[in-house]
Amino acid sequence: MAFRTLKQRLETLPQVGRVESILLRPALRAPVERRERVQAQVGQGLEGDRHRGAGRRQVTLLQAEHLDVIAALLGRAPGTVAPEALRRNLVIRGINLLALRQARFRVGAALLEGTGPCDPCSRMEEVLGGGGFNAMRGHGGITARVLEGGAIALGDDVRLVSADPATRPQD
Repeated sequence: MAFRTLKQRLETLPQVGRVESILLRPALRAPVERRERVQAQVGQGLEGDRHRGAGRRQVTLLQAEHLDVIAALLGRAPGTVAPEALRRNLVIRGINLLALRQARFRVGAALLEGTGPCDPCSRMEEVLGGGGFNAMRGHGGITARVLEGGAIALGDDVRLVSADPATRPQD
């Protein structure tokens, strides 16, 4: 089938991702905590995470496939950049997260809305070493807000619901 419009191309995302890691940051500079499941709360984010409240950065998602890209850009072997170092909430494998950055999508029972890219911060130099910030550029994942709460567990599906421009964030 040939797609004639951008809307048709945006709405066609047959891949289904999977939640590979759930990571919470309970406080500024506190160690990241791994979880097997978490509760997403409407307008708040993930229960137990420090980034809670209204806003565009309630949940952060990282593309699992980018961990080895970041390692390569740092001159390291595959498998040497741990998801905890990058301090994102959900590590997702098998779906292009950039395709969800301005879309509505399900993660487990929760409905999220992508709000944009999750750009690296200066802390990446501290955590990854020299060049960490630049290695993360374009590989930092996306941010999202919670539209419908629900449980998210390891292995849960990640699926596009709607990429319709009418549903995109209006901040």
